[in-house]
Amino acid sequence: MPSPIAARGTGVAFSYGGHLAVDVSDFVIPAGRLTAVIGPNGSGKSTLLNAMAGLLPPRRGTLEVLGRSPGRARRRVAYVLQATKVNEVMPITVRETVAMGRYAALGPWGFLRGPHRRAYLEAMERLEVADLAGRHLHELSGGQRQRVFVAQGLAQQADMLLLDEPVTGLDLVSTERIREAVVAETARGVTVVLTTHDVADANRADHVILMSGRVHAEGPPAQALHPDRLSEAYGIGIVHLEDGSLVLDDAHHRPAAGRHVHFERSKQ
Repeated sequence: MPSPIAARGTGVAFSYGGHLAVDVSDFVIPAGRLTAVIGPNGSGKSTLLNAMAGLLPPRRGTLEVLGRSPGRARRRVAYVLQATKVNEVMPITVRETVAMGRYAALGPWGFLRGPHRRAYLEAMERLEVADLAGRHLHELSGGQRQRVFVAQGLAQQADMLLLDEPVTGLDLVSTERIREAVVAETARGVTVVLTTHDVADANRADHVILMSGRVHAEGPPAQALHPDRLSEAYGIGIVHLEDGSLVLDDAHHRPAAGRHVHFERSKQ
């Protein structure tokens, strides 16, 4: 029996102004599972998330999210951006930031009481930022700040959670707390879609979409992340090491001059 579908794109293409960001593609997002969207810079990863969040209409084709158009599904989708600018002129605390996740459900005259209060307090506990509740965002480290924004996403208690490179460049503690939250959300039946540059992270997902200016491949990690498909999508060679890992010689993501990027190969 086929798995339920949370989102489906059929013959979709997306553009910003006159620039084509994602060429004609088909894809599905399985419901209640973790989907990783991976590909080189400029391949259309964030564009796909923007479209599912209802921020970018298709140039052509059809896109359905949670059984309706993305615009109509917006209140059921939480979107955590990779980088959110912090206004230091008008400081906002951690508690206020996470509580904002409840505003859509509250309505214009709602109060943060009862289940609304419990929802944002629980989200703060899960991301271990409760002890930072009174701190202003500009006082936090990058990892702490990202945990706060992920907590805001969790506080929405949405049916779909979109995360744009949620752990890129973060400290170990923040990375682990966010990964744990992702696992817990999928265990609750939430559909989680995240973008990543890391093949090892993508291998942890249930479903993978490999981007290269279009949907180049999709399916289980072992299928979508096959070395031949990765090589085609990135336009570079892939080297197999004796320990079973892969070396992806991607100049855009080298951690230091002259180094390759090493990823664990899927054991599936």
